[in-house]
Amino acid sequence: MTAVIPEPTASPVALLQRISSIVSSELSLDEMLGEILGITVQVAGCDACLIYLIDRNSNEIVLRASQLPHAKALGKLKMKMGEGITGWVAEHKSVVVLNSNARTDPRFKRFPSLIEDTYEAFISIPLVSGGDIVGVINIHYRTSQDHSADMIATLAFVGEQMGIAAAKSILAEDNRRLVEEANEMKRQLEARKLIERAKGILMQRHGLTEEEAYLRLRNDSRRSRRAMRDLAEQIIQQELKTRQKDPIPAPSPAMPAAPLG
Repeated sequence: MTAVIPEPTASPVALLQRISSIVSSELSLDEMLGEILGITVQVAGCDACLIYLIDRNSNEIVLRASQLPHAKALGKLKMKMGEGITGWVAEHKSVVVLNSNARTDPRFKRFPSLIEDTYEAFISIPLVSGGDIVGVINIHYRTSQDHSADMIATLAFVGEQMGIAAAKSILAEDNRRLVEEANEMKRQLEARKLIERAKGILMQRHGLTEEEAYLRLRNDSRRSRRAMRDLAEQIIQQELKTRQKDPIPAPSPAMPAAPLG
């Protein structure tokens, strides 16, 4: 998510309307990050903006979106909780404002891949939802700034509201991933059942052991560059057609016993 073009500064009412619209939307996570970038750049009038999200599995802070192009760093640039100013903001859920000489702050940690870390002024805003940290918005300026209290309060408000929106999108993405994983497990189970059935047919047809039948399927799959499931389905279909052509004769009814005497 990159290349957000700054929009003209909106009135407070227009800003609230836009935030409300975003929070109530059903945007995907990438779309939501784009909206957060756009609204932050619009409010802050900054030269660069980065968005980090918390990875709940590793408890790391991961770069997920940027105003300037950072294709190689997105999803790969990570830091621990408490590491650098970003980590400090995530850990303390507090805003950090450095109007000049941002690099001299003792919490500052530079990442060589980020040109933004050479800029002069810096604001870091926590994305919070229900008291939990969701991520961090970093706002960068090439020159020194003199931000008003109202500006900082507005950015903090954006962080609170966008934290709610981002958390909703993250939850929706997690749910979609769980559904996809469940469907994939179902497909794998169905494939295993087909392969087991095809193995049984090969064992009966050619007098193979279970291992020999599996190896035959695997080798045919590699040779033909077809999935084992597809080959298994073909074997099963061929077996069904064979049975339809040559049905197993039904046993003859037993002849009645001859009367004695």
